[in-house]
Amino acid sequence: MVMPSQTPLSPDAGSDAVLSTTLPARVVLAPVVPTAELTSTPKRRSFTAKYKLRILDETDQAADTGGVSAILRREGLYSSALTDWRRARAAGTLGALQPRHRGPQKVPANPLQAELAKANREVAALRRRLDQAEAIITIQKKVAALLDEMEQTQERGGKS
Repeated sequence: MVMPSQTPLSPDAGSDAVLSTTLPARVVLAPVVPTAELTSTPKRRSFTAKYKLRILDETDQAADTGGVSAILRREGLYSSALTDWRRARAAGTLGALQPRHRGPQKVPANPLQAELAKANREVAALRRRLDQAEAIITIQKKVAALLDEMEQTQERGGKS
């Protein structure tokens, strides 16, 4: 069964008159700002120590388990995060409550590393000078041998 299209009546015409044009379909626009679930690149949340301490204080003041669960739902947290924060607070390390940087940790610089690098550069320079001096000595030996040979050939040529 096919339903006839309904067209609105013209207000200035009689009740028998029907408009020849139909209203366009209703278009629903997409939201201008996307929600957090629809972001193209997810971003890891990080919490400050002040925020963590505030949440810990709130959960400590909550009388029952439902109160703690309500706080966790409101803040979008997991109970494991709360447990980790409580352990850090119990250890007395406020710095542990600060968010840690991900990835490889930077190795602290060794104070003797600069001295070692300087000594290695000096050794390399001294080896270059030694190689040059050895090359010069080798050439001097060859020149001395040639001069001796030339002197001996001149003496032989003078005696004959």
